[in-house]
Amino acid sequence: MAQQRMIAAIAVLLMAFSVKANDVTAEIKSRLQTLYPATEFTRVQSSRIKGVFEVVMGKNIAYTDSDGRYLIFGHLFDMSQQRDLTAELMESLNRIDIKTLPIVDAIKTVHGNGERSLFVFSDPDCPYCRKLEEELSNLDDVTIYTFLYPINELHPEAIHKSRLVWCADDRATAWADLMINRQLPQSADDCQNPIDQNVALARRLGIDATPTMILGDGSMVQGAILVSEIEALLAKGERE
Repeated sequence: MAQQRMIAAIAVLLMAFSVKANDVTAEIKSRLQTLYPATEFTRVQSSRIKGVFEVVMGKNIAYTDSDGRYLIFGHLFDMSQQRDLTAELMESLNRIDIKTLPIVDAIKTVHGNGERSLFVFSDPDCPYCRKLEEELSNLDDVTIYTFLYPINELHPEAIHKSRLVWCADDRATAWADLMINRQLPQSADDCQNPIDQNVALARRLGIDATPTMILGDGSMVQGAILVSEIEALLAKGERE
């Protein structure tokens, strides 16, 4: 009986501590929002360092004290485990729920059995996108969904080329011919297309550069990388 009372007392203490910790972080979040009204504070929680709190602002991370007066921007490392705790959190924040991606607005290209999935935001006039397409052409057993994402500020002709590809009878072939063989599709550019929606989607997801890949586990990778690196990332996503 005494042991049961002791366990119950410990449980009450732990619950009280949890409530107090939640109250503290809620208070810090409220104070930060008051101090910096233009910033949206998504979450505040205790960090691994006593007295230092982890602050999430959308996809940005900072650290603060209990007053919220000082903000530290940088990476927090656990040296005993050789882990970049900030990078791990940022990776989780940047993960996309791939089930929400409107694949009807993407060009579908199937290699081999197509059992793996890869989502790519690409600009037809982006030189790094062309390099990535060459690498992707050597990828096997994958279905690639390409969201045409012309960045008009950098490539004024990219919207026109994106429309030409989308309006082609065979979009996947038209895209490959344009990116790898530099051949413009012989099609009109006035069909109904999802280009504006794709641009809005990319901005909503925080994608501001091309090419950007989204793997099956929702993690994002920017830039043109080798097919061997893509294979390694796909394999890692499957393990997780």
